[in-house]
Amino acid sequence: MFKLSEIKELIKLVDQSSLQELEIENEGARLSIRKPNKAEPLYVSAPVQHTYAPIAQPNYTNSAPAAALEAPVPASGQAKQEDSSLHKIVSPMVGTFYQSASPGSAPFVSVGSKVTDKSVVCIVEAMKLMNEIEAEVKGEIVEVLVENGQLVEYGQPLFLVRPE
Repeated sequence: MFKLSEIKELIKLVDQSSLQELEIENEGARLSIRKPNKAEPLYVSAPVQHTYAPIAQPNYTNSAPAAALEAPVPASGQAKQEDSSLHKIVSPMVGTFYQSASPGSAPFVSVGSKVTDKSVVCIVEAMKLMNEIEAEVKGEIVEVLVENGQLVEYGQPLFLVRPE
């Protein structure tokens, strides 16, 4: 069996050498260390003994009624969402919604902003890639449906637009 200190030392030696891969077998345990290519993840395989400590169980009891746990929806938002004349700009992917290009800059759009079909209305970050989302329709932003920094799902409405 390999000790953690031995594994760490071997990793350092491989990292500092010109070796690309090292495999060692000792007492039935096999250790393989390989320098990853830039596009390849690092894998270290060796038998591992796990020790588990008991974890305190969360208390799921809640004295608040279920209705109090749900976020209230403003009446104006319900009316706007039910208005079939409004266009919904939806997220084309799962990611994090950002209203502006950087934390200190102004939002791309806000309620009352006029947009064209090519206007950037927000950014959705997915896997460290910033994806600009366009309005898809000419009109006026009626409502922003998500908060800055909120996780969004594929197909989730982000904005309501009154088309011209």
